Amino acid sequence: MRNVLHSTNIVASLIVTLCATSAAAEPMSASDFERYTNGKTLFFSRGGAAYGAERYLENRRVQWSLLDGVCQDGQWYPQGDQICFVYEANPTPQCWRFYETTDGLAAEFVDDSAADTSPRERLYEAQDLTAEMVCLGPKVGV
Repeated sequence: MRNVLHSTNIVASLIVTLCATSAAAEPMSASDFERYTNGKTLFFSRGGAAYGAERYLENRRVQWSLLDGVCQDGQWYPQGDQICFVYEANPTPQCWRFYETTDGLAAEFVDDSAADTSPRERLYEAQDLTAEMVCLGPKVGV
């Protein structure tokens, strides 16, 4: 009887874990993404290293920086289960799927031209960066 109860507890734990995992595997909706990001500046890392930062402003406007002092103004919009960004310097949409995790956002780049077997670029919300999002003014000539 004890082994049956132990096995039942293990199965129940697995079911709960699988349900939690599949719920977390759903991309965020546009309204959830907007609620999470609006008014914030989020820093992202790739492979454990600082990658960039984005300010999320009203009316789905954004400001992106690779933390090099150069900032790009843009906007985001939903497209199916993706959040797509266009910037003044690059009007080609860059689409991502965002997932809310216990550690913050995870973002997966969507490249429809890539083969299904190729790994997708992933960014993670960085919690403890010493970096700062600084936007320097426009370069002026001599």
